[in-house]
Amino acid sequence: MKFVETSVDVRYAETDQMGVVYHANYLVWFEIGRTKLIEHLGFKYADMERGGILSPVTDIQASYKKPLTYGQKAHIKTAVKEYSGIKVIYYYEIFNEENELCVTGKSTHVCVKKENFRPISIKKYFPDWHEAYLEMSSSK
Repeated sequence: MKFVETSVDVRYAETDQMGVVYHANYLVWFEIGRTKLIEHLGFKYADMERGGILSPVTDIQASYKKPLTYGQKAHIKTAVKEYSGIKVIYYYEIFNEENELCVTGKSTHVCVKKENFRPISIKKYFPDWHEAYLEMSSSK
């Protein structure tokens, strides 16, 4: 898989009573990674939304391997795991500063028309994104 990488500082507000990153914050970091991947390809979600197309999450999963704590830096690696022309599955790995794997995950998305939430063909509406996703995807 071809990964795009970004990092975030673990802030105190992102930790729980045990001093580790609260589990739901990893989903936010998945979104940061996904947005960076899309920007790396030369696109922006905001442009898609201005065109009346949304990309909702239809499924999301995370597996926790090792906790991250306040003051650490989280390194997020994001890839396009699967792409069908309609559905996109992103894959995530989050590492700590010692390069230890802390979290893996994936999220499934479809592009839909804003007014009725009916799925659209990315190939038809966004041919440049389609080509970029085919290039990034491990399921070409």
